[in-house]
Amino acid sequence: MTPADLPGFFARRADLDPADYIELDYAFECYGDPRAAAAHLCSEQSTAQWHRIGVDEDYRPRFGAKVLDLHVEGQRSAPSYPTASVSAAAGSGAVSACRVTIAHPHGNFGPRIPNLLSAVAGEGVFFVPGIPLIKLLDLRMPDGFLSSFSGPRFGLDGIRDLLGVHGRPIFFGVIKPNIGLAPEPFAELGYQGWLGGLDVAKDDEMLADAPWCPLDRRSALLGEARRRAEAVTGVAKGYMANITDEVDRLLALHDLAVANGANMLLINALPVGLSAVRMLSGHARVPLIGHFPMIAALSRVPGYGIHTRVLIKLQRLAGLDAIVMPGFGARMGMEEAEVLDGVAACLAPMGPIARSLPIPGGSDWAGTLEGVYRRVGSVDFGFIPGRGVFGHPMGPTGGAASLRQAWEAIVAGVGIEQYAQTHPELRAAIDAFGGKG
Repeated sequence: MTPADLPGFFARRADLDPADYIELDYAFECYGDPRAAAAHLCSEQSTAQWHRIGVDEDYRPRFGAKVLDLHVEGQRSAPSYPTASVSAAAGSGAVSACRVTIAHPHGNFGPRIPNLLSAVAGEGVFFVPGIPLIKLLDLRMPDGFLSSFSGPRFGLDGIRDLLGVHGRPIFFGVIKPNIGLAPEPFAELGYQGWLGGLDVAKDDEMLADAPWCPLDRRSALLGEARRRAEAVTGVAKGYMANITDEVDRLLALHDLAVANGANMLLINALPVGLSAVRMLSGHARVPLIGHFPMIAALSRVPGYGIHTRVLIKLQRLAGLDAIVMPGFGARMGMEEAEVLDGVAACLAPMGPIARSLPIPGGSDWAGTLEGVYRRVGSVDFGFIPGRGVFGHPMGPTGGAASLRQAWEAIVAGVGIEQYAQTHPELRAAIDAFGGKG
């Protein structure tokens, strides 16, 4: 990157048509001149060689990504985190810590998620010379670009309507043990959870079409159990079957599970790929719920990778009606602000794209419900214990009842210890899980 190249990769926001660009926020650490590093970042992710040798042409005005804002936040003697690229070849001398906002013309890749990711999180971002550490923090897409996507077909509001649940969180339960049970005892656990007050009983993300618990048999039994629970309780219930598999099996597994009575489906979004999720969403007749395997591998390092808010926005864009994400529990290793960023990525306005239901989870039980509610700041979330329901001393019926009792205490403005004096299921939950967080 020569000094003459730099002006072609910088622009004022006022000089660009915002309808033509996606805005990207990155944090990066670089050797040398931060302006040259930022320009190189733009160049590599868009039109790296912007003219033919000996030809008077310049593709940067139309196709080049452009720096809108660049801030140098400080300097250090070495990168903040060691990576394989931190070597003599990466650079030497002082390292500048920077934040940059880049406008990338979306006409370069069109409304296609694989091509979008190839541009904004591909070779041209993570292999820029002189930038050993970089993290994609956020992206903002104009309404015209978003209008090419269908987004969630049901979304938060559609899930509420399906279950008839309004004015409170939606209570999910992950059936445990998650691995090893045959379909018959697995279905009985789900049934007992519904009787106790679960809105949705779900397969674990690790349990798909397994030989000891085939999806065909399991979904048929859970579908029948769901209908029995609805008849007994008089309210709608959800069974979420996990259809995560090879891409060429997804549509058939959808059809199988739905025909057997699953009225929600779980998909491990990043392992199967966001393009596969988008395809499945276009076919789906029931809400699709995404789970978060791989998200920590991409986002956990503070200065490197992709922020969870970006991955959650893209899942919403791909059509997930609800998104399970790492929650507030200590086991998940997430800062509270990052969890709330994920919740906002589901709920904040996103052009014509419907809201997804955020489901922050991890080591939850009745005693953590109020903390989640207070942090989220509304009832628009799913609460998703596993052992907090299915490991309850009084069984799944007692575990589910303890969730409902905890919510009743919140509504009444009463502490759970006081409420538990007259509610044995909540008392048993406190005795079993209190202090575990």
